[in-house]
Amino acid sequence: MANSELGLTSEYQRSNWIRLRTMILLRWFAIIGQLTAITVAQKLYNLQLELGLCYLAVGVSVVGNLVAIFVFPENKRLSETENFLMVMFDLLQLCFLLYLTGGLHNPFSLLVLGPVTVSASVLSLRSTLTLGLTAFLLVSGMVFYHLPLRTEMGFILRIPDLFVYGQWTAITIALVFISVYSRRITREMNAMSDALAATQMALARAQKLNDLGGVVAAAAHELGTPLATIKLTSAELADDLEDRPDLREDALLIREQADRCRDILRSMGRAGKDDLHMRYAPLVEVIRESAEPHQDRGKQIVLEEGAGPGGEYAQPQILRRPEVIHGLRNLIQNAVDFAASTVWIEALWTDDVISIRIIDDGRGFPQHLLGRIGDPFMRRRRSEAERKARPEYEGMGLGLFIAKTLLERSGAELSFANASDPFAQDHPKGERRGAVVEVVWPRHKIVAKAAQPGAGLGENRPIEA
Repeated sequence: MANSELGLTSEYQRSNWIRLRTMILLRWFAIIGQLTAITVAQKLYNLQLELGLCYLAVGVSVVGNLVAIFVFPENKRLSETENFLMVMFDLLQLCFLLYLTGGLHNPFSLLVLGPVTVSASVLSLRSTLTLGLTAFLLVSGMVFYHLPLRTEMGFILRIPDLFVYGQWTAITIALVFISVYSRRITREMNAMSDALAATQMALARAQKLNDLGGVVAAAAHELGTPLATIKLTSAELADDLEDRPDLREDALLIREQADRCRDILRSMGRAGKDDLHMRYAPLVEVIRESAEPHQDRGKQIVLEEGAGPGGEYAQPQILRRPEVIHGLRNLIQNAVDFAASTVWIEALWTDDVISIRIIDDGRGFPQHLLGRIGDPFMRRRRSEAERKARPEYEGMGLGLFIAKTLLERSGAELSFANASDPFAQDHPKGERRGAVVEVVWPRHKIVAKAAQPGAGLGENRPIEA
């Protein structure tokens, strides 16, 4: 599945989420801070600054903000390039002010980290590297080239060279560390956001299909009686028109088309009206429904069932929820994708829990990834042999995450393990040696309450927009 198919967004698209108004507001805060620092340094500490050049640097920012306010609408979204240029401008303007006010001898030199951190959080990797390299070069240049800070008496304020180089080293390390840290955290949050969006889309799609099945079943039930009447009437007409061959053929055609409508409806739906019993089903039937799309993919799916200690002989009726069916379907799909020949599904129930285990005879989960199974966009690289065996398989690393999220929403707990050593080579084909996924529900969260007598069919649900 491609990102575009899921509606997910890339980092270039995310950079377009930033409003021009937000950048303008942040720049106003920076301008106020710069003017305050210049005023305090001059009036309170009597420092001799190049006020004309300092106010020129601040004035350029003011003019830029005013132009942006009057030329562009407030709701304008900045593109990747526009965002990059605005952050680059702020970086250059800040470094010019630092050059005029002592360079790295100025304690405000740490503010150079601000634009680079913003870039790491919002912009692409290329833009962040460009801004980081520019900041590094400017900071390095200010070690040697800057206008000194002078007091009213003409004394130069400066810190020892050892501290200057320490300041340069600290800013350089911070440029790298804070950028990597900020970018890593932001990517993690964006990945989780995308994965949750994909989960919601998958659940919505499953719910729509489920609702569509109910509508079709209701149509099949409602149309069954008139179709039977049409068929019966056309058959009687055909018998009465033995002496009128042309009209008899028309009657037989009507009966044939009625049979065709019956067959179409039968293939589209199985029950009538709002089948209340379809809201829950036997545990094994829900598993079979989940596994049905993967029955004919060249792998054998073996279903085993049984009561555990204290469990009654009859299998429980569980809630037939879309998230349960879709979650189990994803787990079964993953097992079929990586199985050598067979997938086993073990259903077990007791008085306290309902358990489903899915086992295959593949290589199992990589040991170094076991602790991360279920994280979004987490997938292992396939070997060349696996690519040849399954050229059509190219997942995004969302299947297990979606399954885990949906099933946990229904109250289940999932665990992932390997049935044997995934690196052993001596296992015969068809042995339970691969990945093991266990889904366990507390019984009260998944088992349906007893149906009321006579509550098999209800009125059709209204179709909502």
